[in-house]
Order: sequence, then structure tokens, then C-alpha cells
Amino acid sequence: MQPKMTVIPREQHTISRKDISENALKVLYRLNKAGYDALLVGGGVRDLLLGARPKDFDVTTSATPEQVRKLFRNCRLVGRRFRLAHVMFGPEIIEVATFRGHHELHDSDRTTSQLGQNGMLLRDNIFGSIEEDAQRRDFTINSLYYNVADFTIRDYVGGLQDLQEGIIRLIGDPETRYREDPVRMLRAVRFAAKLNMTISPETAEPIPRLASLLNDVPPARLFEESLKMLQAGYGYRTYQLLCQYQLFQPLFPGIARYFTEHGDSPMERIITRVLKNTDSRLQNDLRVNPAFLFAAIYWYPQQEMAQKIAHEGGLTWFDAFSLAMNDLLDEACRSLAIPKRITTIIRDIWQLQLRLSRRQGKRAWKLMEHPKFRAAYDLLEMRAEAERNPELQRLAQWWGEFQAATPPVQKEMLNQLGDDSPARRKRHRPRRRTPRREGNS
Repeated sequence: MQPKMTVIPREQHTISRKDISENALKVLYRLNKAGYDALLVGGGVRDLLLGARPKDFDVTTSATPEQVRKLFRNCRLVGRRFRLAHVMFGPEIIEVATFRGHHELHDSDRTTSQLGQNGMLLRDNIFGSIEEDAQRRDFTINSLYYNVADFTIRDYVGGLQDLQEGIIRLIGDPETRYREDPVRMLRAVRFAAKLNMTISPETAEPIPRLASLLNDVPPARLFEESLKMLQAGYGYRTYQLLCQYQLFQPLFPGIARYFTEHGDSPMERIITRVLKNTDSRLQNDLRVNPAFLFAAIYWYPQQEMAQKIAHEGGLTWFDAFSLAMNDLLDEACRSLAIPKRITTIIRDIWQLQLRLSRRQGKRAWKLMEHPKFRAAYDLLEMRAEAERNPELQRLAQWWGEFQAATPPVQKEMLNQLGDDSPARRKRHRPRRRTPRREGNS
């Protein structure tokens, strides 16, 4: 039985117009003035109630997308599966969606919704009332509406109570909703990690059973979702939940097969370290690059593959390394459509790992000029810590000191390598000379 609609008056909630984007308010006021219902909805309302600053603001309305476009010259219609209006104010986009209706209540000859064989919603442009719209949203905490006309909040599904209690709860039958859109399983995990909330038992139960449905989701969409989960400041907690609910394997099949019982392999240690570092950088407003994240996550599977190719094919390590790099990234892109601009950087970071041990002569200075040197050094440092390898640790420490040193000190550091370097000993090994015979010649 669904909760009854509750109206929370202005004096009983914390949302103020001054915290809402001016452009979102313009959209709301113009739609209201034209005679349409228009309310703020979703994550913006949720975050305002939590005292956080929303990343964006979404509007829902009784106006159809075409009616919205007539009201705003700076508007474009997007989406096939869900038809939306984007009202553009420079870099800020206010997304405007028409109230959604229940697709199963409409005659098949009149509907523009379409279900796949596995229950996935392929197309859905059925419009309805605000009450239907509330039921069609994914989680109760995302189904709260702020009405700028009277400053009230409308709650049709018990979202405010779940928000106060820290519960992530799907609206409707969880299995049906996950089959409509399997990405909702990832969203449940993402919101639980981001908001430090708990997934309700009935919402959590089907997830491990239905995790394989993610294989039906376009890889490009899964790539975008992976960035939202792992590069938003709460990646490590999300990773833990993905593993708990068996969602990591469909996203990273090349990684999950190397997991160990106690989670203490070098690969698992480096994943933990890179995600915690990424979270720390984002919390301190520092930039992060998804290429580095993926380079670290996939490093050990790539090494394992290279060793196998070298052993079975009798190839040199360099050739096996290159083949494994191509094969691993091809495999990764079948699950997550990682763009070429990112895989190119991953290759650079990996190839530099082979070169960082060769520091003699002018090589060290030339390596430091490489645009991806810093990322390669950071990966080297993480590898040294993950593998607990004294030789790698010495190499990482040397590069750390070399970067910070003045040119004269750098030159001295290179001189000190001298004959202690295996590469130098091999290259400069003196030739044996046959002793010159005295007497007869």
C-alpha cells in the first residue's frame, strides 16, 4: 500500500529560494505563468533538504516537451528513450521532463513505450499526472517535489521519512524496476555510498541475482556510470558495495577474476589505494584523471596476461607486454566503452613503467619531460607499496628525490648510479683481451 501524499508547508522544511539556481527559478516561473504545473524534483530537492549544494536542478511539468520548447528559445529536445527538454543558460542546463505516466495502463496502439524481452524499458514517452510521475521515479528520496508557487514540498511515496532515516528504497516492485533499467542497481549503490545511507532489504535482495542484466546495458552508458561512481569523491565506499552486491564483475570482468579470498593481493591493494587517493584529491578540490584510475586498476591483469603470452608464445617481454596491453584494453572496452582519448593515456602510463628503471645518461631528464611522467611515477609508487617490493621501493624513492633535486644534485645522483646499475654493467662490460705474447710473434 502506497503512502498518502503529504504536503510539507514552508515553515516545516529548510529549502529556501535563495539556494536554488536563478535559471531554474526562471524556468519554473515561466511555466507557471503559462498555466502549467512546474515543480523542482529529484536530487536537487534531496540535496537541499540534506543541507548540501545541488550539482544541478531538474524541473518536472505538465507541459509536453514541444510546449516547453515553444516557451523557451534557448531550448532543445533530447533523448529517444525519455523525451526531455534542455533549457540552456550558458554552461548551465536546466532539464525539464514532462510528468511520466504508467506505460502498462495505456493501450498498445496508443503507447510510445516499449519493453524488451528481459523487461528492460527501451522507449517510454507516456505522459501522466504528478501522482503517476512520483510512482515512476526510481527511489523514494528522489521523488520529493518543491513547489515554487506556494513553497511547499510534496511527498507522494514516503521519501521524506526515508531521507531522515537514511534509507535507499526503490518505488514499486524492485525486481520489475531493475529489469526495466538495470542501471538502477548501480544507482542504488552509488546513492548509498554518496549519502552514507543503507539500502533497504527488499531493495537490496534482488541485486546479486540480477547483476548479470548489466551485460545488456550499452557499454558507453556503463562507462559514464562508472565515472559517476568511482570519480565523485566516494569511490572506495562504492567499490566495497559493488563487490558486496556482486556488481563489480559485470563492469570489470577482467579484474574480478583475480580477486583473492582475503582481498590482499597487490592488485586489490592498488585498487584500494588508487580509489582512496582519488577520493582524497576530489575532497580537496584537486583534479583527477580517469585514465590514471583505469591504468592502476587494470595494471596487474595486464601483467598477468603479458606473462602468459610471453610463456606460451616464446616472445620477448616487450612484445608480450605490447600484445597484452592491446588485448586487455580491447576486453575492457567490451564491458565499458572507454574512449580512445583515455586508452591512449593508459598506454603511455603503462609503457613508461618499462622505462622508469632505465635512468642512465640523459634518460632520466628526458623521461621527466614526458607529459605523462608524473602519472607514471605515481603508479610506480603505488606498485612499490602494493607489492612491498624493496627494489621497486628504492626505485620509487630515487625518482621522488630526483624530481625535487636541483640540477647539480640530479647530476650527482646519476653519477652515483654508476656501475651499480645492472643495465650499465651490461652495456659497458669491458671486453676481455688476449694477453700479448712475448717472444715469437
